[in-house]
Amino acid sequence: MKNKFLFIDRDGTIIDEPINDFKVDSIEKLKFKENVFTSLLNLKKKNYKFVMVTNQDGLGTNEFPEDKFYFVQNFIIKMFLSQKIKFYNIFICPHYIFDNCKCRKPNIGMLSEFLKNNKLDKNNSFVIGDRDTDIEFANNIGIKGILYKKNYNWKKVEKKILYYNNITIFRKTKETSIKIKVNLEKYYNSNINTGIKFFDHMLNQLAFHARIYLYIKSIGDINIDDHHTVEDVAITLGKSFLKSIVLRTGINRFGLGIVPMDESISKCVLDISGRPYICFKSNLKNKFLGNFNLNMVKHFFYSLSYSMKSTIHISSYGENDHHICESIFKSFGIALRKAIFINSNYVQSSKGILL
Repeated sequence: MKNKFLFIDRDGTIIDEPINDFKVDSIEKLKFKENVFTSLLNLKKKNYKFVMVTNQDGLGTNEFPEDKFYFVQNFIIKMFLSQKIKFYNIFICPHYIFDNCKCRKPNIGMLSEFLKNNKLDKNNSFVIGDRDTDIEFANNIGIKGILYKKNYNWKKVEKKILYYNNITIFRKTKETSIKIKVNLEKYYNSNINTGIKFFDHMLNQLAFHARIYLYIKSIGDINIDDHHTVEDVAITLGKSFLKSIVLRTGINRFGLGIVPMDESISKCVLDISGRPYICFKSNLKNKFLGNFNLNMVKHFFYSLSYSMKSTIHISSYGENDHHICESIFKSFGIALRKAIFINSNYVQSSKGILL
């Protein structure tokens, strides 16, 4: 499995950098950046691993003795460990820029063995630093870089990282062309267009109550009927969920959603188990709502169950088909939100594997 890494600069990013000599060689000079502990804790919960990468000009010379540097460095590490934040690895280049070494950022020489021995999720790994050389360093690794600066603090860095956690899946057949982006880490207004207005409304309700972001763009043969579009959106969405969930160790796995809507009520029980199964019971009466075929509600969740390898039990009852449908999609969204919530650092299965 690939890992999500944050390669973090030290001076000017984790701690303040003195403007007089640019050396933090005493505790008196040490000041942590605002929100660095809380943001790294939040990102740790999202399964990020942290690597410190720092240039320390002249380390080991009379100007900058190693004992002074490591006295402060060890104190920094102990402070992070006290907050249960551990650096997976630490890389330090001691050279000046005129030494023309291969390890000084933006060069990646000191990471060569690390990158060879670790499976890096390049789509969801970042370099965070306060200099343009840190962004060059990110480009040389082949990942995104985030420039830390006074008006772009750790809270904004955290938000940007979570924003970028999009999984994108494409599906193209002779009947449909579908692109879906999913972000399970961050909620913001979804962008959904399948050409079937009521279906779009239901998918928006699902995303809102799951507190996730969905981008869905579908072009299909809805001039014939909505079957292929609904089915293929469900297949693609399930694959997107599956790919996103695989990256999240320690999820609850199980989720329950119950939604009353006036005279109607729906219950959804979800098990992200690796075992597809659908049990669907409803008393929908009509054939259509707008241009949406109500027979496709069950088929949507059937296709979703098999593509995301999960067990879904849905039961609903009511008199108004709109209310029944909406409560079904909302209840699934709530069940999904609970099931994907990370509450531990181990797999919720005696087998040791879910998906």
